[in-house]
Amino acid sequence: MSTTTQVQSTLTAADRCDRCGAQAYVRVALPTGGTLLFCGHHFRDNETPLRDSGAVIFDETSKLDRKPEPEPDDE
Repeated sequence: MSTTTQVQSTLTAADRCDRCGAQAYVRVALPTGGTLLFCGHHFRDNETPLRDSGAVIFDETSKLDRKPEPEPDDE
């Protein structure tokens, strides 16, 4: 029997770090099941053990370096 873990492809501003509540930029699917969300700081603190455990990591920390796009006018 095999289990496939599906990781959502895009994080939004509503996704919050499970550690501190800041905006999440990393989603981690654990090999035992379950998903964790991390801000960049808390992901870096836990990256090595997560990778060593075989977790599937979806990292959007590159968004931290980008300027936000302007909101479209609703007129």
